[in-house]
Order: sequence, then structure tokens, then C-alpha cells
Amino acid sequence: MDETRRDLGLADAQGGPVVPERLIFADDGRIPNSRLATLAFRSRGVNPVLDREAIAERFERLFSAYGWRPSWRGGVYDYHHYHSIAHEAFGVLSGWGRLRLGGEGGSDLDLHTGDALVLPAGTGHCHLESSDDFLLLAAYPEDQHELDLLRADPAEHDAAVARIARVSRPLCDPLGGGTAQWWS
Repeated sequence: MDETRRDLGLADAQGGPVVPERLIFADDGRIPNSRLATLAFRSRGVNPVLDREAIAERFERLFSAYGWRPSWRGGVYDYHHYHSIAHEAFGVLSGWGRLRLGGEGGSDLDLHTGDALVLPAGTGHCHLESSDDFLLLAAYPEDQHELDLLRADPAEHDAAVARIARVSRPLCDPLGGGTAQWWS
């Protein structure tokens, strides 16, 4: 997997995953967010000979190797939402995009080709703007086969918090690092 991470610009000097940025968002009463950190892995530059399909293949291989099931390709909805029964990972296949994480009062994050993002269950996310070619690959831990889609709604909040507390933690992040190390 070291070569795959290197091709995506996501390897440290030893070939392991780069150290992610850790972002924590508070519960705002509408979006629960998580006490676990959102992980933003920044690419140091994708191998320039790779096209979008080759980048997708590398992310699929990497995510699958570490127990994250590749699911769909697309973008992010342009309204604040979250998932209460699964963690979610994105690999950026092409272009750039700006997401707001953590709800309306959260933080904006720019993502570029080769970057990866891990959203713990409950973390709000919303598409703000992007290039025309912005495309993501989404993946979910192997034991989390279903995905719900919840909007920022105080009426759903407490039930969602209870579901989030029951979501298992994967052994590894989708790049092969120790999830416990990053999320604790």
C-alpha cells in the first residue's frame, strides 16, 4: 500500500499515511457532530501520470485494504447534513471543492485532488463551492452497510445522538493509519 499512498501524495517518508489535520466540532443542537476528530489528509501532489480513473482505482484499493468499502462517486449535497449510523470517508478524484464542516457555525475546508477526509458519524457537512470537475469517492467501514441522511433538525437531534453512540470504530482509517491514534 506504500506505493499506492505515494501515487496519491498521501505517504510520509516511510510510506505510511501522512499525519492528518484533526478538526473537532461542537454539538450545536441541530447537528450533533462528534467528540471524535474529523481527519483531513492533505496530498503532497498526485503522481502526474495518473488520470481520474487511475486515482479512483488507487483510492478504491487503499480504502478496501483497510476495511473501508468504496461505495459511490459524486459530490456533497449543498445543504447541512450528517449520518448517524456510519462514518464516512472521501477521496478527492479530481478538481477542488470547499465544504463547510460542523454545521452552519463550523469551518470551511478546501479539498483538492488526492486529499482524503474522514467524517465520524454525526459530523455535519455541506458543499459550498467547487470546480466543475470536482469528484469524490465515498467509502464506509465494512460493518456499516446502511447510510442515513439527516438534515440539521433539532427534532431529530437526541435520537441521532443515541444512534451515533452505538456506531463502531474501525480499526484503521482508510489510509491505513491507526484510527484510535488519530481519533482519541
